[in-house]
Amino acid sequence: MPKAKLDAIDQRIIGELQADARLSNVDLADRVGLSPSPCLRRVKRLEQEGIIEGYRAVLNRDSVGLGFSAFLAVKIVGHANEHALAFEDIVCAMPEVLACHLVSGDSDYLLEVVTADLEHYRQFLVERLLTLPIVREVRSNIAIQTRKAAAPLPLEHSQ
Repeated sequence: MPKAKLDAIDQRIIGELQADARLSNVDLADRVGLSPSPCLRRVKRLEQEGIIEGYRAVLNRDSVGLGFSAFLAVKIVGHANEHALAFEDIVCAMPEVLACHLVSGDSDYLLEVVTADLEHYRQFLVERLLTLPIVREVRSNIAIQTRKAAAPLPLEHSQ
């Protein structure tokens, strides 16, 4: 897939929306130096091109009772594409899994998982993830403290 060409105004629009997706079009246009109509056209184009995939509220995990985070290095049995794709589909459908990455190295996948507490994590691990026949090994790394998460993407590389 070719990389999108983003000019300086596109980058400013994306940067502003990453910082505050609730900006009105008028405020966004003012911040990036456009009038509202061309600004809205640019935002719509960025959405249509898939550069902007969506908008969401970022929640405080502790406040909603999901203060336990773990990163799981998962090895699967065999590497046939259909088995790997099935694994991805299953874990991506699990609400506790925030991210699923196919990785190189000692493991095949790296999962970011959130639960309410250690007991709920144990239930997720033992009763759901480890029951999948394709899962060969799981190594858990428990987050003790989170200093940065869900940060905006850095766009300096495209200048």
